[in-house]
Amino acid sequence: MRNLLILPTILTNFNNMPAAVPNRLIHASSPYLQQHAHNPVDWFPWGEEALDKARNENRLIIVSIGYAACHWCHVMEHESFEDAEVAALMNGFFVPVKVDREERPDIDQVYMNAAYLSTGRGGWPLNAIALPDGRPVFAGTYFPKQNWLQVLGHFAKLWQERSAELEEIAGRMKDGIRQIDHEAFSVSPPGAIHESDVQGAAENILAYMDLRRGGLDKSPKFPMPSVYQFLLRYHYHRGEEDALSAVTITLDGMMNGGIYDAVGGGFARYSTDERWFAPHFEKMLYDNGQLISLYAEAFRVTGDRTYLRVVEETLGWAEREMLSEEGGFYASLDADSEGEEGKFYTWGKQEIDSLLGKDAGWFCEYYGVTENGNWEHTNILAVQRDGIPGSFPLSPNEWDDRLRHCLDILLKARSGRIRPGLDDKILTSWNALMIKGYTDAYLATGNESWLSTATRAAEFISGQLAAGDHRLYRNYKDGIVSVPGFLDDYAFYIEALISLYQAGFREDHLLEAKAYLESVIRWFYVPDENVFYYSPSDFSDLVVRTKEMTDNVIPASNSAMARNLYTLGKYFENDEWITISEAMCRRMVAPARKQGAYHSSWAMAFCMHVYGVYEVALCGSAVEPGPETHFLPDVLWMASRGNSQLPLLEGKTGTDGAYVCREKACQAPVPAREDAIKLIIAGGRQD
Repeated sequence: MRNLLILPTILTNFNNMPAAVPNRLIHASSPYLQQHAHNPVDWFPWGEEALDKARNENRLIIVSIGYAACHWCHVMEHESFEDAEVAALMNGFFVPVKVDREERPDIDQVYMNAAYLSTGRGGWPLNAIALPDGRPVFAGTYFPKQNWLQVLGHFAKLWQERSAELEEIAGRMKDGIRQIDHEAFSVSPPGAIHESDVQGAAENILAYMDLRRGGLDKSPKFPMPSVYQFLLRYHYHRGEEDALSAVTITLDGMMNGGIYDAVGGGFARYSTDERWFAPHFEKMLYDNGQLISLYAEAFRVTGDRTYLRVVEETLGWAEREMLSEEGGFYASLDADSEGEEGKFYTWGKQEIDSLLGKDAGWFCEYYGVTENGNWEHTNILAVQRDGIPGSFPLSPNEWDDRLRHCLDILLKARSGRIRPGLDDKILTSWNALMIKGYTDAYLATGNESWLSTATRAAEFISGQLAAGDHRLYRNYKDGIVSVPGFLDDYAFYIEALISLYQAGFREDHLLEAKAYLESVIRWFYVPDENVFYYSPSDFSDLVVRTKEMTDNVIPASNSAMARNLYTLGKYFENDEWITISEAMCRRMVAPARKQGAYHSSWAMAFCMHVYGVYEVALCGSAVEPGPETHFLPDVLWMASRGNSQLPLLEGKTGTDGAYVCREKACQAPVPAREDAIKLIIAGGRQD
């Protein structure tokens, strides 16, 4: 073990060195890792080389985790990881490891739990100190340079002089991480799930809603799309107007706030304030895929065409800025450009005056643009008033056209700016969320190009991110895949395939979903606990194998699997899958009643078990692929004009009509899809 007394020599020698040559990250596929390839820190990617070095040289490991669009990750890199003094200490006494949390969320979860145990808070950048075997002893988030030097010096000295203390801490930390995992769900109670469980989750959510501005009553505010998708279903089943009001207030607040890019479409990751006004400007694929689905569903519920406008504009952004030539979608856009957060998206009043001319006055009034700026001496475009300014008396349609014309002028001008950095890796799970967004948009409108884009993206995953035996990879960049798929990759892709089937009635999509479900059960399922591990059984190089149970900005992969098991169990009449789903849901009833917002995807699964579904078989002339403008979350559509492998369609070859079935009983066929919808809306009763 090196003696700390030689540190001044290390620093002197390091400062006299020429510019650093690229480190090992130069060969990484991740754009985030490549951002650190020219740091003087001797970074390793996560893997056996780093772990072997730590074990062989008996060094502590630094596990530094972030992602390409992370503003404070960039700040810490500039302050510390590009600094010779910091690099000398990190290289001299540790094995520094860089991790892209989006490629390796399994690593991120272990060390994020360590951060909660160490400091009570999490976030990115995430910086952990671990023993040579990877067990964490400390983790925190952003550290200014001097604080980071103190952390490094403290643990280097402690490892040299009192390593037994760190061994004890590592043991307690590992037990604590396992306990966090265990506490995420309760003991499975006997009996079925009840409507009161659905109601309890909804009431808990509504108790914490900001009913003036929307969203949960706190700041910063994150979109949390699954919260509002559950409330739409709660409203559908129970007619609770408070639930629908909470959704529309939130959707109105977001689309009128600065978190929404009025010029180019798409949502930023979160709002730093309670008004949805000042965003953290990074744009993530996973947020926008889910929000497209949410706004499309809200349009189907309310008929409000402003929600449809948000869908159209956000899809326009996705195709313009995020869609690869191969058909997959890139991961994210940075918050920063030219080293400044939000510079690409904000405006000076003089610039708007110059671009819009006579329209600038009412435009600035509408969006709250001022000479001195409404945010950090510049202007965020956020609607400041309801309705058309009185100084601009036009009909609503004329107003929409004029406003869009002005926004298009700004979009064209903005296209000449230096763009934020693009993380151009393609992730399976995030692409699946976008595929479902496109499919939901198609179902709401019948826009065939959106269904075509969704289908092409699914074909990209099946062609580039799938292996034999129905295994998925997580990541793709420049023709290379490197990380086996995690549970969310499978869960969201299964859900996307189900959605594609319901839109186009291509049975191969549903059969593919079934095959991937069987792979998940084979590689991830824990029968004794009725849950799924996050990583597959043949790929786990971590000290703890975690289970993802809590819904957040992205639904928990286990909650998505609970819904998939129920849905495919109904499609293929597999009661075992439905039983597993119900057992999973029973374990989450108590957490959902206590923290509904963080178990909203689970609550959607509760709805399936409590309210059941209609299974509608369209046969012969009744087969009508196309939009379904009604919001019918309790309907599973299936269709065939010939032979089918779906049990409900067996024996119906050559027949015409729509069969409405429920609880293994079918009514007499009705002539067309619309007739079936009328029957369902009437409660499934035929006169």
